[in-house]
Formats: sequence, structure tokens, C-alpha cells
Amino acid sequence: MAVNVETPVAPTTPGWQRGKVASWLVTVDHKRIGILYIATAAFFFGAGGVMALLIRAQLAQPDLHVVTRDAYNQIVTIHGTTMIFLFVVPILTGFANFLVPLMIGAPDMAFPRLNALSYWLYALAGVVLMLSFFAKGGSARAGWTSYPPLSVQSPGHGQDLWILSLHILTLSSLAGAINLLVTIHNMRAPGLTWTRIPLFVWSIEVFSWLLVAVLPTLSAGVTMLLLDRQAGTHFFSPSHGGPILYQHAFWFFGHPEVYIMVLPAMGIISEILPVFARKPIFGYKAVAYSTVAIGFFSMLVWAHHMFTVGLPTYLNSFFMLSSMVIAVPTGVKIFNWLATLWRGNLSFDTPMLFSLGFLSLFTIGGLSGIYLAAFPVDTQVHDSYFVVAHFHYVLFGGSVFAILGGLCYWWPKMFGRMLDERLGKASFWLLFVGFNVTFFPQHLLGNLGMVRRIYTYHEHGLWADYNLISTIGSGVMALGVLFYLAAVVKSINGRRAGNDPWLANTLEWYTTSPPPPHNFDSVPYVTSARPLYDLRRALKERNAL
Repeated sequence: MAVNVETPVAPTTPGWQRGKVASWLVTVDHKRIGILYIATAAFFFGAGGVMALLIRAQLAQPDLHVVTRDAYNQIVTIHGTTMIFLFVVPILTGFANFLVPLMIGAPDMAFPRLNALSYWLYALAGVVLMLSFFAKGGSARAGWTSYPPLSVQSPGHGQDLWILSLHILTLSSLAGAINLLVTIHNMRAPGLTWTRIPLFVWSIEVFSWLLVAVLPTLSAGVTMLLLDRQAGTHFFSPSHGGPILYQHAFWFFGHPEVYIMVLPAMGIISEILPVFARKPIFGYKAVAYSTVAIGFFSMLVWAHHMFTVGLPTYLNSFFMLSSMVIAVPTGVKIFNWLATLWRGNLSFDTPMLFSLGFLSLFTIGGLSGIYLAAFPVDTQVHDSYFVVAHFHYVLFGGSVFAILGGLCYWWPKMFGRMLDERLGKASFWLLFVGFNVTFFPQHLLGNLGMVRRIYTYHEHGLWADYNLISTIGSGVMALGVLFYLAAVVKSINGRRAGNDPWLANTLEWYTTSPPPPHNFDSVPYVTSARPLYDLRRALKERNAL
């Protein structure tokens, strides 16, 4: 079905809109909007990281008072909300904005102005959430899940601003997801069939459908929460099982949200590994279809977060089995990635190191997730630091390592400069070691009975030792982030990149670095999932003649 595609801003734009700052504020160029998403999300990553360091400082030793109890609860809530809603999903949306039109040979997104609107709504939501710290009564303090009755009874307006921020983010994400779907379905280059599109585009396709499917449920849940707080309704009244209703609404969104954050990261890995292994991806169709399978099954497992609320055993058994089934398509991906590496001509550049870090850490997180999917085990470690460790192995060890690797990989395409390899590799090793030192001991803390969102603790066996180790690891991670930032700053005057510095496979490397406003002067007819490899081979054969 044909769509009306808006034309990008013409060169006749008024002079004030062509200024160095103003041109970015009014841009509808998908590449600039993608960079704005990435830069803004990086700012919120820094803010969330500072909150994480405060949390770890408070828990480094027993009976510390680095922050007050109330401030600690606010920091924990906003840290989780920031990292999930303001960093991981938006930065992946930024990658999608920049890359999807280039990867499919399109001149821009289907609806450039809607694309700009989705970014500015995201930026507004972030401002609203951060300003909640200054609201009467302080920020939200009921945790990033905001379970009632605590979230209903929380004083002040911080919780209301938390709800408002999520509503604005929902509008932003829905607009962006619809735009991506229309772009992928209607603007692919000639010959770019569904079995030839890049695996990153496959992941964004499923990412977008999941957002469209589950965001309305989150909006409905937080709307009822706001009405309970401000209008005297009783949707989530404990006397009528309301908190359980809220958990169903939240986790029907919340568990697909995990895969909304992980699937594009898997797409990034699927693009990087073949390039640095000098081999085609092993089992392209298996990797693509497993992406669809993960998206489908992610909507059938939400109540494995609710094993302790008193659901009947047959329901617990269903959600346990469905949670374990989702490990099958995930395992397909992991084994296909390993097969891609097997006997490849491996090059251990920084993007490859972060990809291998993703493989190892995400696998550990997935294995601990299988433990948590067994409801007899989950009953013992529910709401403990074991869950915190699992969650971070999946989302930081998974999504964030892939994001940092993807940023290294596509940085030359975005800015025409190479990131410094020595600083990049130092950043990887500091993050990899620091991450494991931080979060692996938290599995042990959970098994020893330490519950999450705990403000402080008394001397209790090995608690103090494991917490101190975890806090030291967080400092090492912070140092790794600073090294990465140093590599970014150094790249301003760094080595210039050619159009295709990695000898990659997909269409974004066919254009200049950085790309022109119109993306391509011409787009080749696509005959396989590796169009640039085909072009290089054809050129080599022609020169050989």
C-alpha cells in the first residue's frame, strides 16, 4: 500500500533555521534525529549512573548514612525508570532512526515531522521525570514498578509527575514505532525482500510491533493509578485485589519491554559479528524467525513476575513452561552467533570485544532467568538481590554492551571519524571486569536473604563483604564509562573514516561517511542479504578481467 512520504526540509529554509544550533532544533532529517536521541539518552545514562553510584555508596558498608532513607527510595525509583525508559529504549530508537532508512536504501523516514515530534516528546518526558525531584514532597519513591498501595499513598506530586512522564513517553514511543513500521514496509530498496533485509531491521520490526501492542496497557494502568491518587477511585484497592490487577497490567507491558530492550541489541550483534568474523551470519533465516518467535512468546510469560501473589498452581505451571520455551529461540540465536564465529577470521576490534562481552554476559543472565522461571525457586529468591543481579546481567550485560559496541561500529558512519581503539579497548575491559565484580556477588547476596530496595543493613555474615566488593566494582565501571567518553572526545579530531572502514555488508556503508541529507545518489539492486559484499566481489571479478 502506497503512503504519502513527506519531503525533507528544502534548502530554501529561512536563514535562522540553518544556524548551527537552530538547524538541529527544527530538523526533520532522520540522521540528525537519531543522533539527538543517542546524545540525549547518553545524558540520561550519565544521570542514572550517578544515581547508581549513590546507591552503591549507601550500601558499601553496614549502617551508612550517605543519603537519607527517603532520598534513597527516590533515587532507586528514578534510577530504574531512567535507565529503562529514558536510556535503553530511546538510544535503541536513536539507532533505529539513524540506521533503518540507510539500511533499506530509503531517503528518510516515512513521516519526518512525526519523527521529530516523537523525539521532542521524549525529551519533554525526561525533563518532567527529572524535575519530579523538586516537586512538593519529593520524587516518586514506590520503585520503578510503582506497585499500589504504596504508589497510591505516596505523598506529594512526585508520583504524579512520574505518571505524566510515562504518558508522554508512551506517545513518543508509539509515534516512533508506527513511523518505523511504515518505513520498513513501504520504502525498501528494489530487491530488498524480507529474506534479504538486515537482521537489525528485522529486530526493529519486532521491536516496533511490540511497542504498539503493549504500550496501551501501560497507559491504562498508570491512568487508573493516577485516578486512584487524585480522583478518589478504587481500581487498585487492596480490599478488591487491586494490587494484583495492577501487576497484571504492568507486567503485561513489562516483560515484553525486556525484549523491546534486548531484541535491537541482538540485531546489533547480528550485524557486527559477521563483519569481524569475515563470514556470513550462520543461519540468517533462523536468526530472523527466532526474533519473531521471541517477540511472540514474550507476550505469554508476564505472570512469571507474579509467582508469589497466590496464583493457582496450574497458572504458575503455564507461565513457568512458557518462560522456559522462550529460551529455545534465544538459544537458536546464541548458537548461530557461535557458529558464525567458528573458524572465522576473527578481528578483535572494539566493536567485536563488546559483542563478545554481550554473548558471555547475556548468556549468564539467561541461565539465571531459567532458574527464576521455575516458580519453586522463584518463591525463595523473589524480590531479592538475586533478581537484581539477573536483571542487570540481561540489560546491562546484554543491551548496554551491545549498544556500546554498536556505537563504536557505526560511529564512523555517523561522524566520519574513527573512535580511538586503545581507549575503546581499555573501556571494554574496565566495564567487563567492573560489571562482573559489581553484579556477580549480588547473586550470592540474594541467596543469603538480602532483599532489594533495602536502605541499609546491620552486620550480617558476608553481607558487608559482598556489598563492599559490589561497590568497588561499580567504581571500576564508572572509570570504564569515562574511558569511553574520552574516546568520544578524542574522535573530534580523530582519524577520518572512509565510506566503508570495516568492509561491512549492508547498504548504510554504500553512502558517504557521514551520509548526505538525501542519503544516496543511487541505490544498487539488492540480490542478497550482503549487498556490499556482492558489489565488492563483482568489482574484484571485473578488475581481474
